[in-house]
Amino acid sequence: MGRRGKRERGLHRRRRASRASSLTLLVLVVAVGLATGGAYAVRRGAAGLLATAGTPATTPPQATNDRARSAASRPAGDRPAVPAAGGVAAGTEITYPARGKGSFRTATTVSGVAGRGGRLLRYRVAVEEGIAGVDVEPFARQVTAILADPRGWTGGGEWRLQRVGRDDPADFTVLLATPVTRGRLCADTSDHYTSCRNGDQVVINVARWVHGVPHFPDLAQYRQYLINHEVGHRLGREHERCTRAGGPAPVMQQQTLGLHGCTPNAWPRVAGALHTGPRGQYDDPIPAEH
Repeated sequence: MGRRGKRERGLHRRRRASRASSLTLLVLVVAVGLATGGAYAVRRGAAGLLATAGTPATTPPQATNDRARSAASRPAGDRPAVPAAGGVAAGTEITYPARGKGSFRTATTVSGVAGRGGRLLRYRVAVEEGIAGVDVEPFARQVTAILADPRGWTGGGEWRLQRVGRDDPADFTVLLATPVTRGRLCADTSDHYTSCRNGDQVVINVARWVHGVPHFPDLAQYRQYLINHEVGHRLGREHERCTRAGGPAPVMQQQTLGLHGCTPNAWPRVAGALHTGPRGQYDDPIPAEH
């Protein structure tokens, strides 16, 4: 996602001793079992060449990616795995390679129309082949729930949104993609960290969907922000800056990269009104990790 007329910089970071040795051993065994059972793994790494069959067409101009002059981060292996949430069964882990197959599974179900007035836009939802632990239909329902929330873009009477099926005409597509595929679809292969909007493609980086960012302690809230921010670009919104220290960030602020005194906010509308800030963006570095 970036300046007008150019690509924009579009877009987380625990026993006691007992009275007898036998009881102590039992407690330790249970504790170890719980710790092991509660762990989730996120697989990273390259996996084959990027396939082109079934890949939605890329729209090169006006990509809204998050680009910056420098990059700094911890190694990818230092980030803890995060439990799968939203659109997947409890206990399911989300695994993905750095580079997916390049083809996508598209949700076939159709939602109702969200919003009470305004222009109607129809959208599809798709998940890249190679991402495991995310079924496309539940993921599509989660995207739809976010976009239908009255705190979102459909709450003010300016926009109506409806999810359509694979073969239906659509105004844009929400794609959950692996980091390398994200770079290609966003026309910025140097960035495997953020998400973007490129033409009629809203590209959600699965690495951010799984890990979030350190300054968003609530992963569900970050996911809501991610959908609303990138879809906001498709609706014609540009980047905005923090309004005041301690206040909620505008949803069009690049919160993936920094808050700049604001507090995390996932929604376009705050306290019943559209919450905006001054146009512009910060020169935040993009972390190099996935």
